Amino acid sequence: MLITEIKGIGEKNQKLFNKLGIFRVEDLLEYYPRSYDTFEEPVYIRDIEEAGIYAVYGEISGNVDILRRGSLQIVSALIKDYNGNGLRVSWFNMPFLKTTLKRGMRFVFRGRIVFKQGALVMEQPKMYTPGDYELKLRQMQPVYHLTAGLTNNLMIKSMRQALELVDICHEYMPFEIRQEYKLMDYSEAVKKIHFPENQNEYIRARKRIVFDEFFFFILALKQLKSANTTAVNQYKIVNDKRTDELIASLPYRLTNAQNKVWDEIQRDMAGGRLMNRLIQGDVGSGKTIVAVLALMNTAYAGYQGAMMVPTEVLAKQQYESVCRLFEEHGISLSVGLLIGSLSSKEKKSVYEKLASGEIQILIGTNALIQEKAVYKNLALVITDEQHRFGVNQRKALAEKGIRPNVIVMSATPIPRTLAIILYGDLDISIIDELPADRLPIKNCVVDETFREKAYSFIEKEVKKGRQAYVICPMVEDSEGMEAENVTDYSRELSERFPDFSIGCLHGKMKADAKNSVMEDFAKGNIDILVATTVVEVGVNVPNSTVMMIENAERFGLAQLHQLRGRVGRGQFQSYCIMMSGTKKQDTIKRLNIMNQSNDGFFIASEDLKSRGPGDLFGIRQSGELDFGLGDIFNDANELKNASDCVKKYLDGGYAVSGKEKGVIEDKLGEYGRKCLNKLNI
Repeated sequence: MLITEIKGIGEKNQKLFNKLGIFRVEDLLEYYPRSYDTFEEPVYIRDIEEAGIYAVYGEISGNVDILRRGSLQIVSALIKDYNGNGLRVSWFNMPFLKTTLKRGMRFVFRGRIVFKQGALVMEQPKMYTPGDYELKLRQMQPVYHLTAGLTNNLMIKSMRQALELVDICHEYMPFEIRQEYKLMDYSEAVKKIHFPENQNEYIRARKRIVFDEFFFFILALKQLKSANTTAVNQYKIVNDKRTDELIASLPYRLTNAQNKVWDEIQRDMAGGRLMNRLIQGDVGSGKTIVAVLALMNTAYAGYQGAMMVPTEVLAKQQYESVCRLFEEHGISLSVGLLIGSLSSKEKKSVYEKLASGEIQILIGTNALIQEKAVYKNLALVITDEQHRFGVNQRKALAEKGIRPNVIVMSATPIPRTLAIILYGDLDISIIDELPADRLPIKNCVVDETFREKAYSFIEKEVKKGRQAYVICPMVEDSEGMEAENVTDYSRELSERFPDFSIGCLHGKMKADAKNSVMEDFAKGNIDILVATTVVEVGVNVPNSTVMMIENAERFGLAQLHQLRGRVGRGQFQSYCIMMSGTKKQDTIKRLNIMNQSNDGFFIASEDLKSRGPGDLFGIRQSGELDFGLGDIFNDANELKNASDCVKKYLDGGYAVSGKEKGVIEDKLGEYGRKCLNKLNI
């Protein structure tokens, strides 16, 4: 049933829904809320001690002013509660409020409270009469990811209609499984995930949907694993002594972990079964040199190898690094670069050399899988930072050859118990040891009172010739303002540091603009880069020594560790400053795990131990796998349950009828393939 069957969705709104991947009413029902707005009792201003969302009963006291900051218009007013305590409230780009709001008006103001220049400010509050607010108390209103032009109200109205239009009573999970894992009925779960009456209903509905996502994902992976196990290695590549000579002449020794993984890869490449191996290693653990050794053996054996990376800047850096390594050690292998920004003439030259076999090793972005890129004898495919590529992209690169060997690499630390489940179609190698010459990053978790000290420290580092990152979170309540927030922050830093070059980077920029900023930062033309998490992967800047993360409590520890990995990549001592907007002890305790270690695997394991039911309402932790609702860290127990269930199901441990198996197979075809195609693994 097309989305236009819903009242209120015409041609214009249809395009907006399509932007979100919603084409049918069934797609809409699987578009789950990103969070829920729960209306709590109003509080007194004096009782607010930290950032967060609050409701305050207040009276407008004094004038309503408009401040201008570049193109931004900020309406500002002071409100006072019953006790006479004051709080500044502000709205962005809503100038009409200056004439609408008058001194003496009383409302319940509800919005996010933040610290600004040592004072509390409520930003973008909504206003309710006391009677209207009373009606909303304790309600859980769904909040959805939106696109410009689409409102949350329209999404809610459309969702209510969709639940009436579509028959979702069809239960496909066998009763025995539902009973064993205490799963809510599917039809009820879909209704309650969108419109729960309380937190308990939400938790039960979420558990059912997350279990289903993991169940079908793991079932699909088992089928892939079965197919891979029987695939024959058509390119038996033995180790070449010239590769050993390079290892011996490197200015550093490979770590024990690197040597172990290199041995595993050599056995795979020379063995009778096709290699499908994941190399999981922390940031800076030396995965790339192991990948280069595998590419060398492939080229020396007379075949071609290709390595695909997520950004043009990183592709250029990897290409230049490999060329420099080969030149310094007298290695005469031909290396090519293929990225989208090459001229037509340059691309044509690469295509010709690739087809003839002149290029033995090709490094690039997803330009490697374009139709015009034809390989002569591709025997090894490597995807670096593999979670940035979907299954279809990896598959498309592999299909450029006749069943080539495959290596995928990930810097996201996932505990081995979870990795074995998540990468069920791959053999796993782990590089869990950093090179001896790496200086450990010095970390600190601080609150707003240390902001000036943090800025002074950044200033000192930049004056030494170093560079710094400042990361702004994607604020959940104003995601549409991501670009403006980062731009505003970079403008403030430009005013504070007029002698420094300040860069700005966010996900809403066009690819060319993003590449340009990252290249300028890599070249040292930018002193301080203000960015969202778009920098998590994609550029290597050894000269950067400071990573300052705003509102660190909004990130999962795995993602904080990934961001921290952008520094500490050179010879200089590096630092990570995590600025927390909360003083809650459990949050500070969780963030302090980052102080205990720079080992991503330890951090991921400790993070898992600290999880609780309340975390389900927090930021998604993994950043690695994009399930519709499930999160591999927050839902680690459910992932394990689903894995156990799949094993028992495949082993015939459930009394499932032929008809029920048919229903599961049908659902797997529809649900599992869609899941695999959209997941970033």
